[in-house]
Amino acid sequence: MKTFQNKVAAITGAASGIGRALAIELARRGCHLSLSDVNTQALEQTAEAARAHGVKVTTAALDVADRDAIYAWAEATRADHGPANLVFNNAGVALGASIEGASDEDLHWIMDINFWGVVHGTRAFLPQLRASGEGHVINISSVFGLVAVPSQGAYNATKFAVRGFTECLRQELELAGAPVSATCVHPGGIKTNIARAARYDSDSMRALTGRDPDEAKARFEKLFRTSAESAAKTILRGVERNARRVLIGADARVIDLAVRLMPTAYQRVVSGLTRLSIR
Repeated sequence: MKTFQNKVAAITGAASGIGRALAIELARRGCHLSLSDVNTQALEQTAEAARAHGVKVTTAALDVADRDAIYAWAEATRADHGPANLVFNNAGVALGASIEGASDEDLHWIMDINFWGVVHGTRAFLPQLRASGEGHVINISSVFGLVAVPSQGAYNATKFAVRGFTECLRQELELAGAPVSATCVHPGGIKTNIARAARYDSDSMRALTGRDPDEAKARFEKLFRTSAESAAKTILRGVERNARRVLIGADARVIDLAVRLMPTAYQRVVSGLTRLSIR
């Protein structure tokens, strides 16, 4: 896909962050949009900003944890725009807790959104992407889909799962000769509100990191160096060159290299840095 002009893109989590930036950048390039989010007020603000570029934009209130709602949105997208060319499974949440400290409810919550939301979003739109004759699935994993970090076990599990799912999907599409491709995206620290919107288990966070949730949020946000707008442009460049994997930010590139050089030894490094941080 060398141009986005007159294509149709479906984006989850489009009310803010990377999803919003993707919507506006795609609209600037002449791409029509089907946008969704649970935050309908902010979603409409994104839609208005995108419409200013003269493209057709539709919106839907959507909880990606709801399989039936995702499939209904996909059908509404087809009815409003014709077959979609791109689906960006971007919506996601975070959970700060130890493996033992996390509640079953929170584990199901993050898995339903971060993993099953991607699975259902992909499967709901694949028939349309095939029918378009030029389709692309873009699934947002994380740098935490490359490296595991204490207190992020549940988040790690979902993002590693997205990575495995997407890499397998890409291979299966190639073997089938489908007119569809797939890219897995691994953002590093992006300036979004994901840390502020995260759930935390205070006791296990203090035990693992020496910080309460408010301190942990502040520390994470200090590491967010890349703007959502820059991330969106990097993702679209990856789609244009049909990349299998897209790393966003210098931190993501450094971590990717470290894991390649130290596939298991990096765990001792991370543990040591965490102990030093607590002291």
